[in-house]
Amino acid sequence: MLKNKSRKPIEIKIATVVAVSAILHDSDPMALEAALQEMTGGTADFFDNEFAVIDVAALGTDRPPIDWQQLISLLKKYRLNAVAVRNAPADMEADILASGLSIDQMVAARQEPAAAAPPPAPVVAAPAKAAASTMIIDTPIRAGQRIYARDADLVITATVNNGAEIIADGSIHVYAPLRGRALAGASGDTSARIFAASMEAELVSIAGVYRTFENGLPPEQKGQPAQIRLSGDRIDVLSLNSASRN
Repeated sequence: MLKNKSRKPIEIKIATVVAVSAILHDSDPMALEAALQEMTGGTADFFDNEFAVIDVAALGTDRPPIDWQQLISLLKKYRLNAVAVRNAPADMEADILASGLSIDQMVAARQEPAAAAPPPAPVVAAPAKAAASTMIIDTPIRAGQRIYARDADLVITATVNNGAEIIADGSIHVYAPLRGRALAGASGDTSARIFAASMEAELVSIAGVYRTFENGLPPEQKGQPAQIRLSGDRIDVLSLNSASRN
């Protein structure tokens, strides 16, 4: 049989990869272990083998050395797969790369020298701002499926089943039962919200702040229209039928 010579052994394409940020405020393994235990409440599947980018900016310059292999193993224990380190100073980079992690480069825009101010231009009405992009899904999201609306809001008109995961850089609107995991503001938008015609979610997140519902929602909110929003570092559930809030 002749081989298809047009078939390439490997192809490289641009792909969208969603990763959570693990922002370190302490590098002590025991403190990190305790914090992760408290965050997950001992729930084995709180995280679902997500990729994680470790952010070390908050550690400052006066910091003890980090045992990267120990940190990777700790995150792996809680089903977070560390892939890169963000905001790493130059003296950390060799150890980071030796541990198998990548350096996540966040390059600031280069500033040009200030130019002389141009003469005033005639006042012209600014064009209307383009509407934010929206991804619309009309079919049910099954267990094991993951939908990501990059740089967009996500609108789903069918059921999101248990075990499914929906993610958006903007807000999420589900005009049907929301039973899976919903993560809005995935790129850091703290003003993003999650709306559901029937709130039955397993886990919700706004801009990386998580809340799980292992014990279910309060009876007055379960299966009812509701919205999820971020208030400081707390996730609020607000009924759309009344002004009550959990």
